[in-house]
Amino acid sequence: MPEPSSETRCGFVALIGAPNAGKSTLLNALVGSKVSIVSRKVQTTRTVVRGIAIEGQAQIVFVDTPGIFKPKRRLDRAMVTSAWGGAGDADVVCLLVDVRKGVDEENEAILGRLAEVRRPRMLVLNKIDLIERPKLLELAAALNARLSFEETFMVSALTGDGVGDLKRKLAALMPPGPWLYPEDQISDAPLRMLAAEITREKIYERLHEELPYRSTVETDQWQQREDGSVRIEQTIFVERESQRKIVLGKGGQTIKAIGQAARKEIAEIAEAPVHLFLFVKVRENWADDPERYREMGLEFPRG
Repeated sequence: MPEPSSETRCGFVALIGAPNAGKSTLLNALVGSKVSIVSRKVQTTRTVVRGIAIEGQAQIVFVDTPGIFKPKRRLDRAMVTSAWGGAGDADVVCLLVDVRKGVDEENEAILGRLAEVRRPRMLVLNKIDLIERPKLLELAAALNARLSFEETFMVSALTGDGVGDLKRKLAALMPPGPWLYPEDQISDAPLRMLAAEITREKIYERLHEELPYRSTVETDQWQQREDGSVRIEQTIFVERESQRKIVLGKGGQTIKAIGQAARKEIAEIAEAPVHLFLFVKVRENWADDPERYREMGLEFPRG
């Protein structure tokens, strides 16, 4: 870690946007490693995950907020509250817009609320490889006419196009000060939580059409073994017995495939061989249990 000096910079950047705008993919691209769950299913980021990137003498702490949407359930309300809290506390706010959606109802609502956030704002147009350039420029002009942004960046989080320019600009905007984290640390989410997120992502990848959004994973045991490997036990919670059977699959094939995919990625972040044991339990109405919210780093909304 550099010695604290007038040269070092450190600050927080909030990534906000509608569900599936590509916030988690962009966060992973900026950090250069996987720190946030990426899924085709909307509203997969439940907790505020901090990814940490280094650019020159600057340390940028990214807050990946849950997608902002119209909340219906208690869990939804907690996620939206968390997202706006992350934006209000940051040094810079980046609004990420999926260029294919443009100024739709969700982005309209975000623009209205974002006008109240007194922080430098950057507009990041994502998935630019999927739209013609004239339409892209038209969208950039329309959004800047609606709300003043310091700068507009056009990126493809998936291919990495434009991500470096965005990172350099954000580094320059960070306030002077000492770094908050060691140089080699990419996230302040504990490994246990990241491991649970990876398993949850693998469940979505395999069962996104069959399994409802309301499933969760908890890491119950993380044991360092003498041979340098890690023994991990995780429980997948679903709300009904029928869902438990879907996760297990015929002859346990589905849970086995989920475990193999998760183990491979968890071993990469743990930098050690991993022995992963998955259990599936039914926990009715877990989305109304305050304790689950605390574990996810969310405020439990009353009423």
